[in-house]
Parts: sequence; C-alpha cells; structure tokens
Amino acid sequence: MSSTQPAPEKRTRARKAEAPESASVVDHTETTAQQTHPLFVASIGVRWRDLDAFNHVNNSNYLTYLEEARLQWLRHVPGWFDEQSMPVLAASEINYRRPIEWPAQLHVQLICERLGNSSITLAHRIVDADDDTQLYSDGKVVMVWMNPATGKPVPLPQSIRDAAGGVA
Repeated sequence: MSSTQPAPEKRTRARKAEAPESASVVDHTETTAQQTHPLFVASIGVRWRDLDAFNHVNNSNYLTYLEEARLQWLRHVPGWFDEQSMPVLAASEINYRRPIEWPAQLHVQLICERLGNSSITLAHRIVDADDDTQLYSDGKVVMVWMNPATGKPVPLPQSIRDAAGGVA
C-alpha cells in the first residue's frame, strides 16, 4: 500500500439485539427429556483394524461405534421405520476426551436429550466397559424422521417416543 492511499476502513458487524434477561422463549412443539440413566448401553469391542498409525482408534471409528449403538437400540424398538418414515442423521457432535487403545471393550451409552416433532437428540458417551468413569468420548446426534419419497420431515414415530422414556 502506498503512503498516498488512505488506510481502508475497519468493518464491524452489527450486534444483534439481546433479549432482556427476564424474557424466555417457550416452544410448545418439543419436549426435553433430562434422563439421569442411559436409555441404552451397547457393548462394542475394539477391532485391530480400527487402529491408526499412532496405535489407537482412528477418530472416524468413533462415529461407527455411535452408529452401531443407535442401531442396536433401534432393533429393540418395533415400528421405528416404514416406507413413509425413516431416520436420517441431521447433526453430529463429538468430543474426543482420550485415545482408545487396543485391546478394549467399550460401552456406548445413549441418553435421550430432546424429543421434537420429527426429531430426537441422543447424547452419547463412549466409556470403558469395566470402568464407566473412564470417558473416551461424549457428544450428541440429531436424528430426523423423514418421508424418503418426498424428503420432507414426518412426525416422530410413537414407538420412538415410548422407547425414549415415554416423554410426550
């Protein structure tokens, strides 16, 4: 930049108006479930092929463990899908707390965090099977039920609501 050119103006973003502290928004279309115990616990063994070059479980395999745990849970829920209603994974959040080394037996704990009109938020914890205070990972996923023909959301099946602890 030459000394004869003016310095560019610094751009700033406008701040959003903050709601007063006493204001609260209530959405009557969803229910939040605060469970203190897992909805389901899946047992999963670490396989040699799950390891990476650092000799611990590759981060992508954590997602596979979570998927397996959800499917183990859903196998116990009759009517969780049909031709007009199937789940898709809409969001995934995972926090890596410590590496998993081989050999290991894991427990994947699923906890219902929220039931919406067409979705469920499942919190998850991957822990050591012999010591559930040894936390390897935690986070949550959002599953949305949709019509596969239209791609539009559909109501969460009653069987999922019932399996999630009877939260209306």
